[in-house]
Amino acid sequence: MLNTLTNRVNESVFNALYARSLIYNTCWEDPAVDRQALNINGDDTILVITSAGCNALDYALAGPRRVHAVDANPRQTALLELKLAGIRHLEFEDFFALFGQGRHPRFEELYRDTLRRDLSPFAQQFWDDAGQWFNRRNPRNTFYFHSLSGRVAVLFRHYVDLQPQLRCAVDDLVDAKSLDQQREIYDSRIAPRMWGPSMNWALSRQITMSMLGVPAPQHDEVRKQHTGGVPGFVRDAIEYVFRCLPLWSNYFWRVYVRGAYTRDCCPEYLKPDNFLALKTGLADRITHHTCTVTEMLQGVRPRISKFVLLDHMDWLGSFRPDALREEWAALLECAAPGARTIFRSAHAQPAYLDTLTVPGTGRNRNLRELLSFHPELATRLTQADRVHTYAGFHIADIRS
Repeated sequence: MLNTLTNRVNESVFNALYARSLIYNTCWEDPAVDRQALNINGDDTILVITSAGCNALDYALAGPRRVHAVDANPRQTALLELKLAGIRHLEFEDFFALFGQGRHPRFEELYRDTLRRDLSPFAQQFWDDAGQWFNRRNPRNTFYFHSLSGRVAVLFRHYVDLQPQLRCAVDDLVDAKSLDQQREIYDSRIAPRMWGPSMNWALSRQITMSMLGVPAPQHDEVRKQHTGGVPGFVRDAIEYVFRCLPLWSNYFWRVYVRGAYTRDCCPEYLKPDNFLALKTGLADRITHHTCTVTEMLQGVRPRISKFVLLDHMDWLGSFRPDALREEWAALLECAAPGARTIFRSAHAQPAYLDTLTVPGTGRNRNLRELLSFHPELATRLTQADRVHTYAGFHIADIRS
């Protein structure tokens, strides 16, 4: 009874945050890994959950026929709309100031005179209020320190600032020029100072995870499978990133330390040649939808060859298994022959793969039966994943 009540409270808190907030101001999945897994070509039609829209733009650069960006949170769609409007109407320097540096001294003018007319009514209403996030002249108060995930980055920044030696070490780590230098800085100057009781306490709180878009079921999955619980999992993930992967090209973590990208370390859509390619036609291949995946598939009924489902099946499978079952029924109906799906999970082998049954011809089948997995490819790509915060990365073809 207590667990049921706790689950209901956690679900209500998560839903309340989701329904009122922009959760993600940047995508937290590595599209370089995704592109290798998907092998996108000119015949592909891709479905991706929008999140912050960065990866929808990245996939469009690979030249597919169409990218359908789908998100039930209209604020995430509003962010993608603003990026698309900026690509259509702004010069590169203004666009990079907005989404690279996270601030522009003339945002109000650009928004009022150029961008606003291209947005949907909801996006206009949202950015009428939230546009102030780009107005800040202080580099410590950029767009990337707003939204729920941005607020967590602010809290981390305050935690680091309270320890001057740790602040200096983090700055040196971000500026390191070799993996050996990164490891030395992390091992000797960061790890001993960062993983104290207050950090462990904060990472153990569900409210912290909810602000990062991690619902209670994912939190529980991590806690159960890692001996150190959620703090231990996060520590292992950060240690792998900071010790084993070059930070000078890891824009995911750098943006939350510095609050901005650089010209050399940023998502692909923020590079001049790619921006031009998007402006001259590739961005027009993106269609955005504010609805659930099921609603989009049942409405438009496109023939999808590549599905990018992120990690939403973790919480949908726990909170609303019937909705996940309905989603997969719609997905199978719209899947092109040989369609590939990629998804992430808080668990290396999520339970819903074996427990979820999907209606089929003649009988119901569990989800794992419907998919042909590529575990060796997934394992190899996981090692290169610059985010590295998911226990499971799955690549699977949908069986005919």
